[in-house]
Amino acid sequence: MNTIITICARGGSQGLPGKNIRPLLGKPLIAWTIEQAQRSGLARGIYVSTDDEQIAEVARAHGATVPFVRPAELATSTAAKLPVIQHLVEWVEANDMPVDRIIDLDPTSPLREVSDIVACNALLDEDTDAVITGYESDKNPYFNMVEQKPGGFYERVCPPASEVAGRQLAPRVYAMNASIYVWHRRTLASSLWAHPRIRLHVMPRERSIDIDHPLDFEFVELLMKRQKGTT
Repeated sequence: MNTIITICARGGSQGLPGKNIRPLLGKPLIAWTIEQAQRSGLARGIYVSTDDEQIAEVARAHGATVPFVRPAELATSTAAKLPVIQHLVEWVEANDMPVDRIIDLDPTSPLREVSDIVACNALLDEDTDAVITGYESDKNPYFNMVEQKPGGFYERVCPPASEVAGRQLAPRVYAMNASIYVWHRRTLASSLWAHPRIRLHVMPRERSIDIDHPLDFEFVELLMKRQKGTT
């Protein structure tokens, strides 16, 4: 089976410019994800899609393959991620090897562990179309999340079948953290929800932080220092 790991790293960021190569405890942010991919031992190739030459240089220096500069239409702030992955996979198939499985790692989620990647890969069987990651949400649409209805008043997003007295008694829900995705090649589509058989690997909240703002970066750095016993 030919498994590849993809990492999508756009150069522009409205919340934190240059975040993908910003130093985090002595190494560029994207390097943490590349090294996790390498240590997983799951992939025949680790490929980075980016529109930024500096990111490309850093990624290559840490052992990833960066085969091209991402086309401008796939590098805007509104461009969806799945077409970027499809574009990269099509290049790999045309130039390197057939692809059977894709593991996508977000470079802004450096707190994941290699064991999370391995667990997600193991969840993708023949009865599963895709694997996602998430954490148990502290807000619950059956209990304390509301939306405005056409009449202007607010109701719970998901009215429960019977009244619940507390969040712990409501159906359990999870917030996606976008850290890891896994697909068969045949189920990699333009929408994650194009196939209904999706499994979830649950990660703790402290490994689910997605860096999008300077405060996120500082928080991740603090957690990493605590893990290393340097604070």
